[in-house]
Amino acid sequence: MTPSKRKIRAVMVIALLHDEYEHDICKKSRKVWMKPWLRKRENFYHMTLLKELKENNPEDYRNYLRMTDNAFRDLLSLVSPKITKKDAVMRKSIPAEERLIATLRFLATGRSLEDLKFSTGISAQALGHIISETCQAIYDALRNEYLKFPTTSGEWKKIADDFYLLWNFPNCGGAIDGKHVSIVPPSNSGSYYFNYKGYFSVVLMAIVNANLEFLMVDVGKNGRISDGGIIEDTVFHKKLIEGTLNLPQNNETKYGLNFVFIGDEAFALHEHLLKPFPQRELTYEKKIYNYRLSRARRVVENAFSVLSNVFRVFHTSIALKPEKIDRVVLASCVLHNFLRRNCRNSYTPLNKTDFENIESGIVSDADWRKDSNDAHFTNLQALGQQNASDATKNARLSYVAYFNGDGKVPWQDRLIK
Repeated sequence: MTPSKRKIRAVMVIALLHDEYEHDICKKSRKVWMKPWLRKRENFYHMTLLKELKENNPEDYRNYLRMTDNAFRDLLSLVSPKITKKDAVMRKSIPAEERLIATLRFLATGRSLEDLKFSTGISAQALGHIISETCQAIYDALRNEYLKFPTTSGEWKKIADDFYLLWNFPNCGGAIDGKHVSIVPPSNSGSYYFNYKGYFSVVLMAIVNANLEFLMVDVGKNGRISDGGIIEDTVFHKKLIEGTLNLPQNNETKYGLNFVFIGDEAFALHEHLLKPFPQRELTYEKKIYNYRLSRARRVVENAFSVLSNVFRVFHTSIALKPEKIDRVVLASCVLHNFLRRNCRNSYTPLNKTDFENIESGIVSDADWRKDSNDAHFTNLQALGQQNASDATKNARLSYVAYFNGDGKVPWQDRLIK
C-alpha cells in the first residue's frame, strides 16, 4: 500500500470514529424521551376542565373554544378525517378532538407554545406541528362553503343587494382593505418583513361583504412591500384589470351605475373601485359622497376588529415560520365566517362593532369620519395622488350625483352639517 493510500485510509478511520463519538454524545445528552408529567397528561390537562364547563358553565365553555358545543362538534366532524393519526407501537396518538382544541386555544389566546403545553399536556415541539397541520385542515374543510368567492353575475348581485339593504350603497361587490399582521421575523430575514410603522409583519388583504363575512383573503406578502402595490399582486386585482370577474354590466345594475368595490386611500381609483376624495378638494356634494362610501366601507374595518378580538393571536407577534403564519391567518378568517353563520348571536354581540341602527340610519359612532381601526392591526399606507382616466373619474362622479340626488338618505345632510 502506497503512503498516500495509507493517509487516505487514516483520515477515513478518524472521520468514522468522530461520527461515532458525536452520536454517543447526543445519545447521552438526551436523558429522557418524554418528560414524566407529559406521560401522565390525562391527570393534568384541560380536557377535565372542559368537561366540567360543558356540563355546568356553557358560557365559559363557549368562551374557552370561541364557539358553542354544537358548532365545535360540526367543525370536528369536518376536520377529523384530515388530522386523525394512527397509534404507534410505543405510544398512543393524540386524538383529533384534542388537536383541534389545542389549535383553537392558540388562536383564541395567542399564547406561546411553551406556555400552551402546560394546559394541553402536549410538548411545544408537537404543538408547533399540530397547530400548523390543523389550521390547514380547517381551511381546507371550510373554504369551499365559507370562503367562496363569487364567480357569476347573479352571485355578485346578491352581495350588492345586501349592501343596498343594510348600508344604502348600490351595486357594491365588497369593501376592500388590508392590514399588517405582526410577526416575529424569521432567522436571517433582515429587513425583509420590516414595514413602514417600524415592526415586522405580513399583510392580510381581504374583501368583505355587507354581513362582515370575508369573500376573499390573501395573506403572506411581506410588510416591506409598498402598501399601494400589494393589491396589484393578488389574483382578484389581476382579474379586475382583465375584466374576468363576471361583474354585472351597467344595464343590469341599479341606476345604470358601474358595479364597484369600495376602498380607502391605500388603493388606486378604478372604474370598478371607488375611494374617497382627498380632503383638500372637498365640495359639499363630495363630502356627502365620502360619508356614504365610508359608511358602507366600515364593514371591512368591523370585520377585522371582530376577527382580532375573538382570535387574540392577532394581539401578539406570531412566532411561527412564515408558511405556518399564513395557515393561522387563513384558518382564523374562515373560522370567522363559519362562526358568523353558525353562532351569530353569541359570536358577534352588537356592542362589539359599530353597526348603525339600520331602521333609523343613525350613526352609533361619535364621528363617522374616524375608521374603527383596531389597535392590533395597522392600516396600509395611503397612496399619493395618482392620475386617473376620464372614464374612472366619471364613474366616481356618477356616484357623487346619485348620493346627492336619487340616492339621498334623510339623515346625511344633518351628519355633514
